[in-house]
Amino acid sequence: MKNKTLAAWLTFLGGPVGLHRFYLFGWGDWLGWLLPLPTALGAYGIARALNFGQDDGWSWVLIPMIGFTVSGCALNAIVYGLRTPEQWNTRFNPQAPQDAPEGQTQWLTIGAVVLSLLLGTTVLMSSIVFSFQRYFEYQIEEARLISQ
Repeated sequence: MKNKTLAAWLTFLGGPVGLHRFYLFGWGDWLGWLLPLPTALGAYGIARALNFGQDDGWSWVLIPMIGFTVSGCALNAIVYGLRTPEQWNTRFNPQAPQDAPEGQTQWLTIGAVVLSLLLGTTVLMSSIVFSFQRYFEYQIEEARLISQ
């Protein structure tokens, strides 16, 4: 029996490494195995920015990958947390009755949804701002080179 509260928290906390996918769909889920890839690339971009400075071109391409992965997982946690018990149990607990307690929304489920909304929007907006800022700074530098 798959618990909705546990799935929402796993998606919020361990989503970027695919923990929620393994919990809900098993070890054979290919998306669960692919989720750590953009997370690792984004972490590598952060390491490059720390080592080479903020002007490193690859870092500003790689860093948003971790941000978009985290915000996508936060959105997924919100979707899981807001599913009705009937939808949850039909999808993830087909052998259980429609009103099984595993699909019920608890206060901890609402906590996962609220924190996912808070962190997900913060990370998404930060990733977008970072990407656009680096892009426009790059464009200004290229325009200066052309004008000289």
